[in-house]
Amino acid sequence: MTAHTDTPNVAQRAVRRLIATRPVTWVLARTVHHIDAAVFRASGGRTTASATLTGLPLITLTTTGARSGQPRSVPLVGIPDGERLILIASNWGQAKHPAWYHNIKANPAVTVSHGGETRPYTARELAGEERAAAFARAAALYPGYDGYAKRAGREIPVVGLEADDDASDLAAFTKAADEPERDYNEFLAELGHDE
Repeated sequence: MTAHTDTPNVAQRAVRRLIATRPVTWVLARTVHHIDAAVFRASGGRTTASATLTGLPLITLTTTGARSGQPRSVPLVGIPDGERLILIASNWGQAKHPAWYHNIKANPAVTVSHGGETRPYTARELAGEERAAAFARAAALYPGYDGYAKRAGREIPVVGLEADDDASDLAAFTKAADEPERDYNEFLAELGHDE
């Protein structure tokens, strides 16, 4: 995912404040995923209604269902943090953790779609100072997380998604196999594995 520069316009700042309120949160928790899914499909995977209205960096996270073993996709705010993404398991400030959190605890291999691209990641729950710093970074981007934390009555999990480098090496290897005229040493240098 490319770096996100947070420059919301006046309307987006107003929407961010509005969606953090309890009554609007209650409605959105039950409806926005349907709206976002429709806009995501209609835009060819480039955007969601929430991303457009708020200016927040929304992604589509695909996990493997903890019980079903089936792929499960959900739009979430994915906060860029260097080479990783931060996810906040706020579930709109509800008392229970969201389903995607349980899924990543059972199977941390996930994919993230953003801007028409899909990339594999490995999920890891953050703890201690690392969690606190990541939550503060997320709340600076979207202050509604502070309100969700107060209402939830639980410690909201913070998850770091780290790019799966092995998958990118595998993709490069597969591409190189399709190009037999390439020099093997050039291929290794491209991967950062000089002989």
